[in-house]
Amino acid sequence: MPQITVDYSERLADAFDRRAFARELHARTVEIAAAKPPACKTQFRRTEDTVVGPDTEGHAIVHVTIGLLAGRTDETKARLTEAVLEALRQHVKPVDSLELHASAEVRDLDTSYRKFDA
Repeated sequence: MPQITVDYSERLADAFDRRAFARELHARTVEIAAAKPPACKTQFRRTEDTVVGPDTEGHAIVHVTIGLLAGRTDETKARLTEAVLEALRQHVKPVDSLELHASAEVRDLDTSYRKFDA
């Protein structure tokens, strides 16, 4: 915990500094949501196709999902979501002819969540 997943359009591969984004996001998650630094885990998933409305061209998407153990207030989750969007603004460079659609969600992990380290 936290479990962070970042889905992003393939067209952003060269414009998105993913490692710097993850480092900043981990630091903000520790600061805002009281997570422990070694517990922050981020996976990046590149998506080949992006369609926005009727358009197949000219758009790119980044969506960040953060799963936290239950107990954070809605205010804490909202602050973390805003921090995610700010970090995306800093770590995704504009790409000519692409409109960026960035979004984030912070949610509680289900009570069935378990993990192990080997």
